[in-house]
Formats: sequence, structure tokens, C-alpha cells
Amino acid sequence: VQLQASGGGLVQAGGSLRLSCAASGRMISNNGMGWFRQAPGKERRFVAAISWSGGRTLYGDSVKGRFTISRDYAKNTVFLQMNSLEPDDTAVYYCAAARGPLGSDQRSQYNYWGQGTQVTVSS
Repeated sequence: VQLQASGGGLVQAGGSLRLSCAASGRMISNNGMGWFRQAPGKERRFVAAISWSGGRTLYGDSVKGRFTISRDYAKNTVFLQMNSLEPDDTAVYYCAAARGPLGSDQRSQYNYWGQGTQVTVSS
């Protein structure tokens, strides 16, 4: 499966962005999906995950209450709605498909990764 992340850009603090992750090659309806981010000089960190059914979601502590992960089965796409953005949210955002049906906060549980999209939040 190939994952294409898009929707990043430059936004002022307090603004919003919506990231998309479009899958191709096969359907991802049976996979948990996740978003991770990596700031310069830092390790890639968990942001959000969603189960195959959409009934279970997980969020990193720093984004709870501000970010929302969702999925559209017809479009074979996963979204990350980011509100109340802060300068510390600046990073390259990666989407990933999990090995199984549940999302996870562990990078090792994902076996397909997109190329990343840059999000820059100015103060």
C-alpha cells in the first residue's frame, strides 16, 4: 500500500490545518491508521491513531482536545484535523498503516509509511 500525506503548510498560532492521508494499492479499511510527527533534531513521535472501525481513537498528550483523527472508507483516506495550533506543533507529519486492525502509539506496530508533509506554525 502507498500512502500520500498532504495538507501541510504555514499557519499562525491559533490557526487550523487539515491533513489528509490517501492510500492506494489496496484498501486500508481493515487497518488501524496513525499519524506521527518529527521535529528537527528530534525523534518521530506519536500524534494520533484510529482503529479499523473508527470506534477507537488514541491521542498523544500534547494534542488531546486540539486534534481529531478520522477516516473516510469510500475515499480510502485518513484525516487529521488540527486546531489551536501552537509553534511546538511544527514538524513533518507522517501517516502510517498499522499491521493490524487497531491503532497504536508504537512505531513498531506500523509497516507502511507516507512521505510526510511539513507543518509550520508561526508565533
